[in-house]
Amino acid sequence: MKFLKVSNIKLNIDADENTAIHQAMRLSGVTAGDVIDKKIMKMSIDARNKSEIHKIYTVGLLVGEYRKKRKNVAVYDKEPKYIMKCFGTEKPEHRPVVVGFGPSGMFCAYMLAKYGYRPLIIERGSRVDERIKKINQFWEKGILDPECNVQFGEGGAGTFSDGKLNTQIKDKENRIQLVLETFVKYGAKKNILYDAKPHVGTDILAEVVKKMRQDIEKMGGTFYFDTALSDIVFENDRIRSLILSDGARIDTDICVLAIGHSARDTFQMLYEKNISMEQKPFAVGERVEHLQRRINKSQYGFADNRLGAAGYKLTYKTKEGRGVYSFCMCPGGYVVNASSEPAHTVVNGMSYSGRNGTNANSAIVVTVTPKDFPGDNPLSGVVFQRELEQKAFKEGKGLIPIQKLGDFKSGSVSEYFGNVKPETKGKTNFADINKILPDYICRSIKEGMDYFGNVIEGFNENDVVLSAVESRTSSPVRMIRDDKFQCNVKGLYPAGEGAGYAGGITSAAIDGIKIFESIAETYQPFS
Repeated sequence: MKFLKVSNIKLNIDADENTAIHQAMRLSGVTAGDVIDKKIMKMSIDARNKSEIHKIYTVGLLVGEYRKKRKNVAVYDKEPKYIMKCFGTEKPEHRPVVVGFGPSGMFCAYMLAKYGYRPLIIERGSRVDERIKKINQFWEKGILDPECNVQFGEGGAGTFSDGKLNTQIKDKENRIQLVLETFVKYGAKKNILYDAKPHVGTDILAEVVKKMRQDIEKMGGTFYFDTALSDIVFENDRIRSLILSDGARIDTDICVLAIGHSARDTFQMLYEKNISMEQKPFAVGERVEHLQRRINKSQYGFADNRLGAAGYKLTYKTKEGRGVYSFCMCPGGYVVNASSEPAHTVVNGMSYSGRNGTNANSAIVVTVTPKDFPGDNPLSGVVFQRELEQKAFKEGKGLIPIQKLGDFKSGSVSEYFGNVKPETKGKTNFADINKILPDYICRSIKEGMDYFGNVIEGFNENDVVLSAVESRTSSPVRMIRDDKFQCNVKGLYPAGEGAGYAGGITSAAIDGIKIFESIAETYQPFS
């Protein structure tokens, strides 16, 4: 048998998947009788010419013998799939521990459980059902649980975002496919397997992570929710045990630190334990909201949702050399209060699976480097973030500080909204964002917004709504690790976004899978 990958199938926007499959058969020169199996592998939208928008498909066909040579047809002996290559021979003395159940920890724990390593999983936040209740209580009443919020809890920060799964990383080993297929297995819609910009949606992702956790338990994993990591015990530069927030001690040879980018107390503890880490660039800025129909009109030439809610990706370099770009764009979404510390305000974006909210939102952020937060301490970036978040809390009087773009430019506090009304999770208050962000960040955003107005019509209109502060685009810290994914303490594996090695759900999940592979190369499973 042969697997055919037929690419660059250009169809009109009303064409469906069956049309794409029939076109793939025609282009490859096979008949329905030749096809053993078929699947859509990728679908993207080409909207460069607004008068002639196309869907671009890639289709996979499993056939018998195939000897033809056709344009845009790649031939494989079998469909490319993820393959678990080998297991080590060393027997672990204790069960491996995964600290954190965000995307990186979740997929590392899933693979460990699937292949017989019986992991213990420690998560400082609550199970997702209880977590939802606590987050809604914060959004509605302002009551914050510092241990369980938009940043902490089952599924990690990604659970309360758009659930975006697109990534730019290269993937010869088909780990991306493994991640997507796993999400589908536990309840995500099948279109994420082929959409060029796949997303799950917060509403569905909450159920997916719960089902994934339940299966990990069935495969031998054990969970400790509402339990934080307090201390790590080393002996001869090797991990020996973990001390938990309830005073319990867990002996282990293997600890995966998938703590996320907001576990600042854990960063401090690791720094005091002399774990090797360094400062790292990241980005800060604010959220911007537009009417989704305006974004659709600009991107597609029509305002309706026949192609779904349109997204965008924007970049600009200022006259001062600063990078300004859109980040975590949420079509048909909401701006959310994503705070995790008292007297700090942080915003993020999220969408439900239908992406049917009135507004589009994204972060417009500016790159910052260690030069912007001087000092030798690896945690200087955390100090910088906290200062911005404390100013946002003060200026917003404990609520999300919000301002129209025109007033942001003039430095005046807004008094009313225009055509764009904010769509938020969490209450808002008019404020001057110029008093929150440094002058160079404000200048860069204003310059960047005007440039983006030349790219997307209406992007820089005066009634566009801004909210602050978007400070946690990525971790401000990178933990140094070797080619076996271990840090300067053997058996300790910094993982994912918090460790500085990922930038989204999929890349964090893949980092967790890679760490599982490194563990499996050394140790044999328990069963």
